[in-house]
Amino acid sequence: MNTSGICVLAVWASASVALPARTAAQQADELKPIRAWAGGNLMVARPVGEFDSYVGTGWGLSGHFAFKLDRDGLVSLRADAGFVNYGNERKRVCLSPTIGCRIEVDLTTSNNIFAFSLGPQLAVPGGPVQPYLHASLGGAYFATVSSVSGSSNTEDFASTTNFDDFTFAWQLGSGLRIPVHIGQSPFYLDFGARYNINGEVQYLTEGGIIDNPDGSITLNPIRSEANLLTFVIGASFGVRW
Repeated sequence: MNTSGICVLAVWASASVALPARTAAQQADELKPIRAWAGGNLMVARPVGEFDSYVGTGWGLSGHFAFKLDRDGLVSLRADAGFVNYGNERKRVCLSPTIGCRIEVDLTTSNNIFAFSLGPQLAVPGGPVQPYLHASLGGAYFATVSSVSGSSNTEDFASTTNFDDFTFAWQLGSGLRIPVHIGQSPFYLDFGARYNINGEVQYLTEGGIIDNPDGSITLNPIRSEANLLTFVIGASFGVRW
């Protein structure tokens, strides 16, 4: 083999070794650090105290976003938002007095709580099981909404808010994150419990709306503390930028 051939072979061998190493280094440089966590949960809501005397167990959905305030994520600023449904009524009614009962529709009344909060979170950032605690201040919006839909319709064609009230609220929560790594971004299973301190508020329960013969309605709201203990199960993932 002549001198030029040996040089070409040497260059090719050097490139074969250096190229994978350089590609891996570029990928490491392009992988941004995890700066926040985002996730969602299914909730089972158990009323406590006075609230337990008027409503039963509810269900709901929630989402959260936690921005890391330090490199490891020991301290974060966490925002939560979600809703709980604590009662439903459904019945078939005539569309209107003019048309009569030739056309019937489904009348559904839902009792819901929409909540949001913001506050600090403390977490153990490493290990196979990572506990966390958080406390936050926000608000809770209680609303009873009636809607009408046809038997073959998937969407409501009319709705109205029958009664609503708003209260400032506290939330105290704790839980466990279990890491399950998928690809380059960490993925976590999330199990926890939250105590929602809503204080005193007015709200309607199932049967709280009476339909009068003349077409009007009578509302019978309850005023009491409306605190909840919620159990959550869901997932979260790291957000890079």
